[in-house]
Amino acid sequence: MEDKHKKLIEYCQGIYKKENGKELYDKYIGYIEKITPQDLVFIENEQLKMGMSASEMLTYVDKLINVFYKYLSKYPWERPKDGEFLYYLIKENNELVKRLEKFKPVIKDNASLNFKDKLSEFIEEIQLYNEHILKLENILFPYMEKKKEQFNGFKIMWALHDKIRFQIKELKRILKEPSYDKKEAIKILGKLYFGLYGLVQKQELILFPAATEVLNETDLNQMHIQSFDYEFSYIDKPKYPIQGHEKQEDANKGIFLATSTGNLTIEQIKAILDIVPLDMTLVDENDKVAYFSKPVDRLFPRSPAVIGRDVRNCHPPDSVHIVEDILLSFKSGKEEKAEFWIKLKGMFIYIQYFALRDKNGRYIGTLELSQEVSKIRELKGERRLLEWR
Repeated sequence: MEDKHKKLIEYCQGIYKKENGKELYDKYIGYIEKITPQDLVFIENEQLKMGMSASEMLTYVDKLINVFYKYLSKYPWERPKDGEFLYYLIKENNELVKRLEKFKPVIKDNASLNFKDKLSEFIEEIQLYNEHILKLENILFPYMEKKKEQFNGFKIMWALHDKIRFQIKELKRILKEPSYDKKEAIKILGKLYFGLYGLVQKQELILFPAATEVLNETDLNQMHIQSFDYEFSYIDKPKYPIQGHEKQEDANKGIFLATSTGNLTIEQIKAILDIVPLDMTLVDENDKVAYFSKPVDRLFPRSPAVIGRDVRNCHPPDSVHIVEDILLSFKSGKEEKAEFWIKLKGMFIYIQYFALRDKNGRYIGTLELSQEVSKIRELKGERRLLEWR
């Protein structure tokens, strides 16, 4: 670790422990003024490795950003060009900020009779930004993690994403209640504004500059292609880029799997996996994502960027310990299955994890299956084969 990094970590720890801010600044100014976006990600990740949680670090990270802002804002980096993956992320951010600014006069005039309706419409509009956030979590973060271990520090940004999602959920809950509490709604709305502005700032001061320094043109092109699996927040969908998977598909022709119960071609296997109404994700024995299916209506978004990613980095920071517990119980042979069920966006989702083992009982991975079972739960009586139409 460079001496600069050690000193910056000492400064950050001093702020976290609520030591005298001016004295700390004066003591470490020589290092603070030389900070780069990658430095900040590195020292955040080191503090996570020291045992701090992403949630703990969120409590003081904005204080640090305020101190580092002067120097990070002057950091020279190559801005993305029209047609590039990062270009559209920045464009989405600009459109989000325009909407936040436009709604400010409505908040000031909250005594109007239709304020509640306007707030409901605004929250629905802001929720569209989640597509932008998903592209960060499922495309940009995995690509950067593969470049450098220090980019695991983006868990802190993911924790902020979850905080913003929770605030939106709370606002929607309050707005649906018969005893609508306007003061509480405005209070949470203020926190949401602060979080969204902060998120945009962190992306454009830290995340995007660091990305341009470690990702090559091939990476960025692949990321742009994968972004079309998501919606584009507030902007028109760009023209789909030209890509070539035809050669790979041709190479797979004629390859088949032979088993005691029959033979399947690669084409048939892929068709089966993608038509079954299940989200499937395979994690190998080294806890790396090895495969995921692409059914028509996938419940949880996945992008090719996650292939090879540590499964711990595919989950929100607050639930990682549960993932680790499941994996440990599977590897030890203590458990063979884990199951959960949740309500999400009007759906009832059944989630199962299975330990995979070879013929000798050796652990070779974990299979995750997720299924929307609302219709299944409502079935009554019978519907026989002759009644299929």
